Amino acid sequence: MIAMERWSIVKAFLLGSLLEATIPKPGNVSRHRDFEDLSIYHFLFGNTALVPIYHEAVKVGELVRKGILSPSEAGLGDLIRRGTEAVRRVQDANPNFGVIALSIPLMAGLAMGRNVLEGREKATLLLRESTVRDTMELYRAIRTLNPKGIGKAERYDVYSDESFRELFEDRVNLWKLGEISCERELIFCEWISGYSLTYSTADRLVELLSREPLEEAVKKAFVELLAERRDTLIERKAGRKEAELVRKRARELLEGRISTEEFESFMAEKGDLRNPGSLADVMAVSLSLLALSGLRIEMRNGRVFGVIGRS
Repeated sequence: MIAMERWSIVKAFLLGSLLEATIPKPGNVSRHRDFEDLSIYHFLFGNTALVPIYHEAVKVGELVRKGILSPSEAGLGDLIRRGTEAVRRVQDANPNFGVIALSIPLMAGLAMGRNVLEGREKATLLLRESTVRDTMELYRAIRTLNPKGIGKAERYDVYSDESFRELFEDRVNLWKLGEISCERELIFCEWISGYSLTYSTADRLVELLSREPLEEAVKKAFVELLAERRDTLIERKAGRKEAELVRKRARELLEGRISTEEFESFMAEKGDLRNPGSLADVMAVSLSLLALSGLRIEMRNGRVFGVIGRS
């Protein structure tokens, strides 16, 4: 992989995360909406701080592809931890832990593969071959950005002094952690499913972009995600009942039983309690895949359209 292709991956994953944060979506921070403790500026500063780490992740993938490093030597956990530290240095919230955890294995996988589709297969290989140390470094990363809603666990508690010993004794690498934790965090489900929702969302975005402006396509795809899946951040913060209520309301919007204004009012009425996190992370990485596939924009009658491919 030549340097230009390396930077293409880095730029795509930076652009995807910035697009996701900027485009107004129900319940999320955007350029039109901030929360009391989280603003669009946290995303701008936090995501751009990742550029050196993203570049290193791609370089690591190249070294694995060339046989200079083995998959178990990729150091995914270390990259994720250093990514969170870079983000913490420039702002005071958690704008993007999920994006970091999703992006770094996939970026390394993309650098190993021959095309976008192969990236998910290579990411799966890296996660399967990861080490217990990777999981320990991931725990340190979680402690750095402190995502909301992480409760106490009987075993492998992120904030327990005993967790590292337990992880070591049970040989819990990133893949095994994903299997254990999928029920509580969608990001881990994506790890062990070969990024199935991320790639299917990217496919859906391509379909929607063929006929709708960029923002409308992203909003519709996001509401479809909310109607299909419980957002695990909402569930951790507010409980399963609240997460299911968000799904129900999203389905009502798609069925035309409530208006967009009613749905957006519902999502905002409890502050950030109904702020989707895991599904927003999936959207960010899906948009990154589109950017890597050649996403560009065109103005048509005063509206911005997304076009896949070169002009």
